[in-house]
Amino acid sequence: MLALAAAAYLVPGITLTGEDDLAKILTLLLVAVIFGVINTIVKPLFTVLSLPLVILTLGIGLLVINGLMLWLTSWGAGLFNLGWHVDGFWAALFGSIVISLVSLILNAVATRLEK
Repeated sequence: MLALAAAAYLVPGITLTGEDDLAKILTLLLVAVIFGVINTIVKPLFTVLSLPLVILTLGIGLLVINGLMLWLTSWGAGLFNLGWHVDGFWAALFGSIVISLVSLILNAVATRLEK
């Protein structure tokens, strides 16, 4: 949820709207659930089907897949009339990079706090 908030704050093509802060937090929570479901079900299928492309690009193709998953999340949020929108492919790609970096940092901090 924090990574999605960071992407909405840092990437110009990603918008988060809501009446107040509580509405925005609830929207982020619901979008995080949609994002998690998509990454659990759809992303492995995309990764397996595009494995030759991922190998050919030495893993850079995974950035494109992550961007597509974020774009698909925007579509899913639109189905539920949530205030979360990704304007296009480039916003989704840069948003996925931000989400990956923030997730990496949060996982490192959480692992450090566990010890």
